[in-house]
Amino acid sequence: MRVFGSADVLIPQNISMEDWAVIACDQFTSQPDYWERVKKRAEGKPSTGELIIAEVDLKRNVEERVARVHMAMNDYLKRDLFTEYKDCYIYVERTLLNGDIRRGILGIIDLEAYDYRPDSSSPIRASEQTVLGRIPVRVKIREKAPLEVSHVLMLADDDRMSLIAPLTAHKDDLPLVYDFELMENGGRIRGWLVKGDEAKAFDKRVSEYMIRETHRYEDLEGDPVLFAVGDGNHSIVTAKEVYEAEKRKHPEKDFTNDPLRYTLVELNNLYDDVQKIEPIYRIIKNTDPEKILDQMKHICADNGYPVSWCSGDREGTVYLDPERGQLAIGILQDFLDYYLSHEEGEIDYIHGEDVVRELAKEPGSIGFLMDPIDKKKLFPSLKADGPLTRKCFSMGHAREKRYYLEARRIR
Repeated sequence: MRVFGSADVLIPQNISMEDWAVIACDQFTSQPDYWERVKKRAEGKPSTGELIIAEVDLKRNVEERVARVHMAMNDYLKRDLFTEYKDCYIYVERTLLNGDIRRGILGIIDLEAYDYRPDSSSPIRASEQTVLGRIPVRVKIREKAPLEVSHVLMLADDDRMSLIAPLTAHKDDLPLVYDFELMENGGRIRGWLVKGDEAKAFDKRVSEYMIRETHRYEDLEGDPVLFAVGDGNHSIVTAKEVYEAEKRKHPEKDFTNDPLRYTLVELNNLYDDVQKIEPIYRIIKNTDPEKILDQMKHICADNGYPVSWCSGDREGTVYLDPERGQLAIGILQDFLDYYLSHEEGEIDYIHGEDVVRELAKEPGSIGFLMDPIDKKKLFPSLKADGPLTRKCFSMGHAREKRYYLEARRIR
């Protein structure tokens, strides 16, 4: 089983890459004007925006949108839009707006090594609970798609800085395959081709890392976690579901080299100083904020986990009872799930504190803000307790999410 390996990567040529690359589909769900600007900018041009359905659009003409995605993929292939780089990795540097550089390497994971279920014992785990209601539309796209594009960021627990750092040191010896500014203040991105001896050396480092990680945290119960999906887990779940369905249809087939068995991800190191684990905040709309705060008293305790709230021109802090869970976000989400199953309200998940505060000014709205998770606790928590509550954390702010850029044939 090749848990993480090289891929045949498609990158468009002789087009505007600034118009091509579009941010992850699950961003800016409460800001439709962002996506309207993206559509207007890319109109009539090759764009990954034509190869996805933004979640802000999931309630409108879904079947028609799925068909348009497939048409765009087939059209781009017929137009010979891509150059294919065989059996390679792409070393990626993303310059963020504050000047920090996030480093990663693009490759494929074996879906046989991944399982999103809470009781998973697989080498690759989901870091958060999966919202299964978000999967069917994505499956409709992938089950007939000739291409995949990816916004997945996967994490390695590499405190020795052994995997990606050597590529950073030798990047000037590698061929540069793209270098451009990302739209909508997304920063800059550069990618270098990793093939031949450099790829073999990286493969060796991955093997050594997996051996080390297998014996790490031996004092904790549970099977080893080699990699964790940081962002884009629902995309991997979708790929897994389509692959498993295909296996059920063709039990006699050997899928070892079938493209559907694999999916593109960018591997990042959790211990890179630039790697920030940001909290994902909650906003509740069309509700009674006072009633929510009153009922929250039942899950609070002195010296508990602090969670800030804002509603209209008011704000404050509640302290959640530590005996109800290891993480404040888990206690809060359990409460909100229960409350919204009995009372009126609609929940959304927001990356920016300023956005939460602005949305919370609207009548009948309340926002909740909490501190980030300690990154050193992530892999031990996944091994011992399973995935964290859904929408628990984010790797960076909304504009720092991975953009769809590289593609890969899956049929």
